[in-house]
Amino acid sequence: MRIDILTLFPEMLEATLATSIVKRAQDGGQVEIHVHDIRNWADNKHRKVDDRPYGGGPGMVMMCQPLHDAVQEVERQLNTPENPECSPVRIHFTPQGEVLKQERVEQLAAEKNLLLIAGHYEGIDERVIETLDPLELSTGDYVLSGGEIPALLLVDAVVRLLPGVLGHADSADQDSFSERDSEGKRLLDCPHYTRPRVWNEKEVPEVLLSGDHAAVDKWREEQMVSRTKSRRPDLLDDEEVDP
Repeated sequence: MRIDILTLFPEMLEATLATSIVKRAQDGGQVEIHVHDIRNWADNKHRKVDDRPYGGGPGMVMMCQPLHDAVQEVERQLNTPENPECSPVRIHFTPQGEVLKQERVEQLAAEKNLLLIAGHYEGIDERVIETLDPLELSTGDYVLSGGEIPALLLVDAVVRLLPGVLGHADSADQDSFSERDSEGKRLLDCPHYTRPRVWNEKEVPEVLLSGDHAAVDKWREEQMVSRTKSRRPDLLDDEEVDP
């Protein structure tokens, strides 16, 4: 997989992308990540990419030209003789977008190329959004200063699903929202424990020490259902998301 990220603040991304599982995935060849500074496509000597909003109001709005030209150039770079008609999935992060869930992450992890657009300031000129027609995603009902943190969040969520990235083949399948019950519902994860056996007068559940794998699996499934019912009952009511 290749992921390209368009941003006004590359330095916000670079340290995180060079750390932990995402770095290991890049070193192992499972993913190739490129960060591009949108200012490089500004058509003025001051590299200006924003201006005041028509109609008045606070904040600044990102202009059409730099972002549009950046997307076009990056996508031209993706078109190689071996892959002459590459069309990455364009993604724009906005509070007005589809709320990101694990089903969507799984779909994106199956793609070959993702192009992430991290907006900033008050927003992006609507005309270039309409022209680029990206998939619009939100990470929740709150507002951030820009799309850089959501971009990092999506990269981490997607990369850990790529084959060979995690240390154990079943690790991602047992995470919250990925595990399913007998009816196909997505559940929260079960509690986890490690040494010491007793800490602060609290003991590890006896079943986890029994060596009975069937009993352990049953206990974990019961815990997942119980936690989901008490903490996220909406997960048991929601219908499956269509691709």
